[in-house]
Amino acid sequence: MVFAKLKEKIDSLDTASVSMERKAVLQPLISFIQSKVDTTTSVNLNFVCTHNSRRSHLSQIWAQTIGTYFGAANLFCYSAGTETTALFPMVVETLANSGFKIEKLSESNNPIYSIKYGENYHPIIGFSKTLNSEFNPENGFAAIMTCSSADEGCPFIAGAEKRIPITYEDPKISDGTIHQLETYEERSVQIATEMKYVFSKIRM
Repeated sequence: MVFAKLKEKIDSLDTASVSMERKAVLQPLISFIQSKVDTTTSVNLNFVCTHNSRRSHLSQIWAQTIGTYFGAANLFCYSAGTETTALFPMVVETLANSGFKIEKLSESNNPIYSIKYGENYHPIIGFSKTLNSEFNPENGFAAIMTCSSADEGCPFIAGAEKRIPITYEDPKISDGTIHQLETYEERSVQIATEMKYVFSKIRM
């Protein structure tokens, strides 16, 4: 079971708010997951964005958490960038406010975080990394492109079984403004709601 506060957050997400246009965008991901579930094959999802600092991490963490919430077995979610930067601190704060238990494991220009969503689940290890990192799968995964620049700049992802563009507006536009906290929460809720919609459609 996921943490109680996190469960309350997931329960509150309204999948009816997902537009028909976005449902069409999400359908290839639903189909990919369903095909793996139907053949009892591991579901490997790698969320890709340019810097692996914001949207790709939010997507990875919410997909792993909500997939687990719905009872998905053999689900492994990853994230990557076309270059290495760092997991942005406001993403960490936003996730902590949602109920994740987060511990910083290292101090560096690219800190490593332990991100837990339930007492008995392995934590997600969060830090910025590229596609060829040893933390990421080499093949048999779906590459989900979460930003338009990575989608346009990476027409081919080595080892990817399927490439699925599901792009989100960058919350970075609010950095340094009074709207930063609100904007990051909005993007986190959007991604979480869409991941809830995706996994609600999977026949386990």
